[in-house]
Amino acid sequence: MFVPFFSSATSQNLHRRKGGGKGASGSSKSSSSSKSSKSSSSSSKSKTKTITTSSRSGSTTFRSSTYSNSRAVTPAAIPAGQLFAGRLSGGGTRSQIFGTRTYGSGYPGVPGRGTAGRGFPFIFWPIAWPLAALAAGRYLNDDDEYGTPTNTSRPGGQLTTATFTSLVNTTTPYTPSFNSTFRIFSDNATVVSLFDDLFTNCSSLIRSANSSTPYAGTPVPEQVVQYYRASSIALSLEGYDNTATYSSSDNATDTPLPTDIDLALLNCLNQTIGLAAPLIDAASPHFAPNFGFSFVGLLLILWTLVL
Repeated sequence: MFVPFFSSATSQNLHRRKGGGKGASGSSKSSSSSKSSKSSSSSSKSKTKTITTSSRSGSTTFRSSTYSNSRAVTPAAIPAGQLFAGRLSGGGTRSQIFGTRTYGSGYPGVPGRGTAGRGFPFIFWPIAWPLAALAAGRYLNDDDEYGTPTNTSRPGGQLTTATFTSLVNTTTPYTPSFNSTFRIFSDNATVVSLFDDLFTNCSSLIRSANSSTPYAGTPVPEQVVQYYRASSIALSLEGYDNTATYSSSDNATDTPLPTDIDLALLNCLNQTIGLAAPLIDAASPHFAPNFGFSFVGLLLILWTLVL
């Protein structure tokens, strides 16, 4: 999968490796491996997760998938009486998962920044940034349309982060002068799902990693280097300051990335998120198209590896 800015023309798809444990909430891992970060040449296997959600009317079970092009959920209007009634949900595919550094990107066929009034092509809600102090940043919040970061009503539960710090490795072409720190930011179910894939695929480039920490103000919008899945996932770089985030112009040019960051780890994280971000699979026999968005509590994930 070639992605502008992060991928070279010769980069290859990353495949899920065998091994690696699940990252419990708040857990940390470290790596001192000197092995190559290239993935196995064997074909990867898709992974499915049965996700059960609790609501006032009972529970709903449906399937999400990673490392595969799951069958897209047919777009349908959210029924009356539910949150965001009348908006369309479903229709997004893995080939459409990449956005840009702009909040509001990653919506198939929908240009412009901001997420106010939009549908949910991937079912998941967009990230809810705290209220911006600058008027030019109002599009990042839109009057708490999707609640605060601690809102557990969102699909996947409240917003959480996972942190990955680079391992300085002078034996590679990349010799950053400091340890780059990257964070993924999304709903808890997505962060938990992605953590093991990211650590496994990129372990030879990671010094330490901390998983599923409740959002406490970091990252901030100007640190985001890539949005995914209709701006419901963000990858950030500590120390990066994209001035376009708070520009009054929708067409402002993004601030270039620093030249001394660990590009190898950045590319690995970016590619893996694109391949492994969970997508709701309409092929699931448990999928209910009218489950709506009246979620209470976190999603419970049961892991199943499809052999």
